[in-house]
Amino acid sequence: MMRESGRVLAKIVAELRPSIKAGVRTKEIDAFAEDLIRKNQAIAAFKGYRGFPANVCVSLNEEIVHGIPNERIINEGDLVSLDIGINLNGFFSDTAFTVAIGEVSSQKKKLTEVARKALELGIAKVKVNNHLSDISAAIQHFVESRGFSVVRDFVGHGIGKRMHEDPEVPNFGPAHQGPLLKVGMVLAIEPMVNAGSWESEVLPNGWTAVTKDRKPSVHFEHTVALTEKGAEVLTK
Repeated sequence: MMRESGRVLAKIVAELRPSIKAGVRTKEIDAFAEDLIRKNQAIAAFKGYRGFPANVCVSLNEEIVHGIPNERIINEGDLVSLDIGINLNGFFSDTAFTVAIGEVSSQKKKLTEVARKALELGIAKVKVNNHLSDISAAIQHFVESRGFSVVRDFVGHGIGKRMHEDPEVPNFGPAHQGPLLKVGMVLAIEPMVNAGSWESEVLPNGWTAVTKDRKPSVHFEHTVALTEKGAEVLTK
């Protein structure tokens, strides 16, 4: 059931991704996502969650996570991070990705590549009898070795019959700490990487987190199951 939820979400993302382009309002992306989720007989995991008003989070440039879709128009040179989750027959899946719109600065390009690679390195640590923080340490070490920082105020999480389950999955911290990883665990691993300081603050809307120094941030996430054959990315 978790595989099917992840497969459907990956299909939705593949259809949604081309709509993220210059000239489009972020609320239009949300409306398209709502339509795709409904067509796939799923439920938007975010809509109404703790009062969140939209189906997806769309975060631009200095926005880290939880951007609320609105009238804002996407422009050339923007970084657009989209976070989306669904409930399919009682099982949740969650994924996020960042798109560079047209020609972006070399810093933004490098930031995006580093965050994408950091997610891969974190997933590579999803092995039986590794510690949970082996994921965290791998992400932090790679990101910081490239001159960027990982967000501390928001973390990944377990996922299954609820959107957010234990354990929390930080993107920072020493290796060899926390619970051992076991077959059957499913984790939403999601590095949020900043060009400048790791510090964040939440805007007056009560949701959108931005970098304190207003430098760019990017976000990548997959739902990953630990099976007897190793890590399986359900949302790929």
